Amino acid sequence: MLARELISDVVTALKTSDTGTRALSWMEVFRVKHLPIVNHREFLGLISDADIYDLNNPDEPVGNHELSLQKPYVNEGQHIYEVIELLSRMELTLVPVLNADKQYLGVITQEDLTRKFARLSAMQQPGGIIELEMNQLDYSLSQISQIVESNNARILSLYVANSDDNLKLRVTLKVNLTDLTSVMETFNRYNYTVVSSHLSEEDLDEFYQERFDVFLKFLNT
Repeated sequence: MLARELISDVVTALKTSDTGTRALSWMEVFRVKHLPIVNHREFLGLISDADIYDLNNPDEPVGNHELSLQKPYVNEGQHIYEVIELLSRMELTLVPVLNADKQYLGVITQEDLTRKFARLSAMQQPGGIIELEMNQLDYSLSQISQIVESNNARILSLYVANSDDNLKLRVTLKVNLTDLTSVMETFNRYNYTVVSSHLSEEDLDEFYQERFDVFLKFLNT
């Protein structure tokens, strides 16, 4: 999934003639803390709510002030993971997208990225989550897949991360079953440690947000 496919159709760019007060109002509407300043498709930089609060007179056009603006952006052909990495590293709420001629195309918001990340990870498909913990040397994708498929199920997505113990791994599975009993019993029979399972919509939403936050931290290391 590329940056051009993630551009928001809602968030509006500021002009230098717009006031700081208007910028804060739009930030509240769009639920972001940054907005791009653009004149005739030229990206001049990002202004933050903190920048505006520092202005002596926020009712004046932002172009009347001496601003030291950040200019982070991604090219329209960059992958979603690169977009997430930039957003995480610079602690942004949105990322501008430019074309090959450095012309402004739009922005990608953190909210949109969360939604697209969920789609990439099959999070919106029906099913349940199983978290396993194991020694790193015991990790076998083929065996994990075999266990799931032996219960007439299939893996929709799989996420591997280091555990608190550096010698162990946490493996998170999304499977296409809502009754996980037989799958977890089979994992136990093969001496896998089942750390947790998630089925309710509320639990899944909380779990997905937590995993997205972990993913952001991973890209930022």
